[in-house]
Amino acid sequence: MSTSPADLVREFHHAFGLDARSTPAEVDPQLAAHRGELLAEEAAEVAEVAVDGPLDKLAHELADVVYVAYGTALVHGIDLDQVIAEVHRANMSKIGPDGQVARRADGKVLKGEHYRAPDVSAVLRGQGWIPAEPGAHRS
Repeated sequence: MSTSPADLVREFHHAFGLDARSTPAEVDPQLAAHRGELLAEEAAEVAEVAVDGPLDKLAHELADVVYVAYGTALVHGIDLDQVIAEVHRANMSKIGPDGQVARRADGKVLKGEHYRAPDVSAVLRGQGWIPAEPGAHRS
């Protein structure tokens, strides 16, 4: 059995008759809103246990966030692994050529002068996405 989040969530969606697309596409606004609500619900559950734990509950809630995020990507037909790889490439470009990293006071890594933003549109186009014409209405 695969342990890939994408494969596991695809299996779940197929088993339960949930939406799953193989090509990136806009979805019905109600479905998109529902997926956003599910993600917000899971993120709130992470926030509830992030400080006081217990650790096993935090791990469970983090897994739920990932599971729902992958499900949302599947509903939209997005290969999220490829998008994550592109975001990772961009994040790694935050390291300067001298190996130095700029940080905010709280430790957050900042974008330096060598940062190259992710080109998520290119990744989605590579997956078969055809962007809507500017000014076109979503269905």
